[in-house]
Amino acid sequence: MRYLTARKRAEGKGASHTGTEHHWYMTVSAVGLAFLVPLFVFVFGRALGGSHEEVLATFSRPIPVVLTGLTLFVGMRHFAKGAQMMIEDYTQGSTRKMAVMFVTGLSYVLIAVGLFALAKIAL
Repeated sequence: MRYLTARKRAEGKGASHTGTEHHWYMTVSAVGLAFLVPLFVFVFGRALGGSHEEVLATFSRPIPVVLTGLTLFVGMRHFAKGAQMMIEDYTQGSTRKMAVMFVTGLSYVLIAVGLFALAKIAL
């Protein structure tokens, strides 16, 4: 007797054959962001009203830097996947391809710029 879960039965179905993987990724990243964003808001909020030296002191510690980097990376990847899903639902043809490439590229550029700025502050 074979036991298949609902997820296992759904994998490979649909037009693109990746809908289940996409949904699973979005669910996992949403749960991760549900934990990361409140912590990031707390850390960023404490540094927001401080002087330049206080902000540098806050972001020179490893925990705020790692938390900010994770929030930035997971948030931008979640944005890119969600925007890709929206674009695929509402556009077609070469417009779809160009829009997906633009959104993916934009998310990677924002990740790179954010991590560079964070490294510059932290070091």
